[in-house]
Amino acid sequence: MLSPKLILSPIDFSDFSLSALEVAQDVATKYGSQILLVNIVPEIPKLPKDVSILNEGEYEQQLIESAKKRLGELAEKLQRSGVTARITVGLANDAAMEIVRVAESEKVDLIVMATHGMTGWRQLAFGSITDKVVRTADCPVLVLRSRAASATA
Repeated sequence: MLSPKLILSPIDFSDFSLSALEVAQDVATKYGSQILLVNIVPEIPKLPKDVSILNEGEYEQQLIESAKKRLGELAEKLQRSGVTARITVGLANDAAMEIVRVAESEKVDLIVMATHGMTGWRQLAFGSITDKVVRTADCPVLVLRSRAASATA
């Protein structure tokens, strides 16, 4: 039987990823696991109109700091509920590969993540981070299908 010690929960702050975090928390509570919260910041983010290309590095740093703050708040909430949690922020244009890289370097036992509700042509056109993680991760991946995807399928 699977008894994960470290569970990776990719967080993009969407309702889908926060719902998956609730499941990761349930699994962690049951097995006494630690949760690693991961957010991936795009390496070359699309700059808002009011940000100069000359300030791109500062803007990127602001995104990283914001992600750390938000992840920290989630980790504190988990810890108040009795689940040990820590955070990391990745910087990459390929979120799926960065999730897999973090999972491998941290020796994660399980990844818990949600789909974002894309089906049909939208998934073919845009690809799927979840699909790529499932295909390339060395550890098991628990995929939670979003309600929107379930309703349209």
